[in-house]
Amino acid sequence: MASYLTNIKRDISRWREAGLIDAETARALSLDAERNSGGSVSFGSVLAMMAAALFAAAVLIFVAANWEEFPRLARVAMLFSLILAGYAGGAALKLSGREAAGEGAWLVAAAGFGASIALIAQIYHMSGDEAEAVLVWCAGTALAAAMLRSGALTAGAALLAGAWMLMKASEGWALHGLPLSYLALAAALYALSFWTRSVLARHLLLLSLYLFVFLFYWRDESSFAAPLLLIAAAVAAFVVARLHPAGARRVSGLGAELPVQALAGFLAGIGIIQIALTDKPDFVYPTVAAFAGIVAALLVEGRDNRALRWFAYAAFAFNLCFLYVVMLGTMMDTAAFFLLAGLTLSALAWLIARFERRIAADEKALAGGAA
Repeated sequence: MASYLTNIKRDISRWREAGLIDAETARALSLDAERNSGGSVSFGSVLAMMAAALFAAAVLIFVAANWEEFPRLARVAMLFSLILAGYAGGAALKLSGREAAGEGAWLVAAAGFGASIALIAQIYHMSGDEAEAVLVWCAGTALAAAMLRSGALTAGAALLAGAWMLMKASEGWALHGLPLSYLALAAALYALSFWTRSVLARHLLLLSLYLFVFLFYWRDESSFAAPLLLIAAAVAAFVVARLHPAGARRVSGLGAELPVQALAGFLAGIGIIQIALTDKPDFVYPTVAAFAGIVAALLVEGRDNRALRWFAYAAFAFNLCFLYVVMLGTMMDTAAFFLLAGLTLSALAWLIARFERRIAADEKALAGGAA
């Protein structure tokens, strides 16, 4: 299934050719679709972001390596010049139409801001918590994202928030300080992502919340309340997305990827329980639930969502491998398990091929009817 942006642009072209809309309206509709689709990810954009990250790393390593050679005032001026040049240059690039290059320059400026926190603290021998420094870096990046309406900076702030959560949770190499305030921080960044139209930031925040649930359970291991709550929320999101797709996708801001995230959340919650019950006979129950959830998602949503189909196939294969690793030490006859696994995979391959052929035939029939 093609992406939303590809489909809508194809429909706009068809409407224009049919005389339903004029060229100016078609151009306006295409521009609006591009602006509100969460931003397409092109190979050039990916290379620009990678170049920005490498450039930032090169500048910071060069400064750190030659730090003692620069006077104190020159060090501070160099850092602030990097920040100013990054933000101003990024704005100029954005205004000239080079979106990816502009976002990359802003990322370099955000990296310079983070470096300035650490290096200025080193200059003036300021003592403090490293995790709190990362939190300040996150707040500064989020503020810049809001002011510049930058999706890349919002994603960067989401990554920094996740890093702060991990640093607080693992202080002293022990999971004892898991910050519950991270939930409020994640909610604030999720709300910011709607202003900056950063779908990537939303996905990163949801993935970090799955990690948060895992760490929350790992901290006390007293009950399955946290993973069960995650499972219930994921199932509810999947059901709402199926019954009220337009409203659910608009509220979540995930578009057609909402069912995929719901399935990922369901499997994350199930996975926590599976890991906890690895050495117990009850391990089979969450495993069966995982397979049942994957099959149910495929039957309900798989026909209209290619991303969910491929994610479900990968999840099925992963769970099968995980089941083998767990059961390998307890099975009397490993060959029997290989035989069973081979038969299962053969049946799965046959079902997938049949499923894909049926979907292709339906799409072809619909295309023929539209023509």
